[in-house]
Amino acid sequence: MAKGKFKGKPTGQRTFSSKEELEAGTSADRPKTFSKKKQEVFNRREESIEEESDEEVEKTKHKGTAGLIDIDNPNLVKPKSIKAKDVDVDRTADLSRREREELEKQRARAHYMRLQEEGKTEQARKDLDRLTLIRRQREEAAKKREEEKAAKEERKAEARK
Repeated sequence: MAKGKFKGKPTGQRTFSSKEELEAGTSADRPKTFSKKKQEVFNRREESIEEESDEEVEKTKHKGTAGLIDIDNPNLVKPKSIKAKDVDVDRTADLSRREREELEKQRARAHYMRLQEEGKTEQARKDLDRLTLIRRQREEAAKKREEEKAAKEERKAEARK
């Protein structure tokens, strides 16, 4: 067995196995409990697992009579939750209460946003009124600035003469 970090004797040297020895299995650092026969069995198991995984894709084991009879039990596999955007709009009978409520919320929000864009809601009217008020104030301020600018230029022109 190869000596690693801890030495048996203070005068002993550390020995390391080469890569070739490790691959060939002839290195001295292989544990005594791990025999070549066990290695072969381990390799066979890996190969058989790979073969079985291919077969499992094709065949699945069924418990009891499940392999003989096709059963559609809705309680066996149930999706955890379905997002309202992924749900069919026409299929409302199969939806749970929460899913129906979420779908109704989305429809109501879309309807409200449509009305908002058209300016038919109270909030949209308030916003439009505020917007017109601000536009008027800005126009008045722009006129004042132009008048002040014109008055300033006239003063300069008079001062030059």
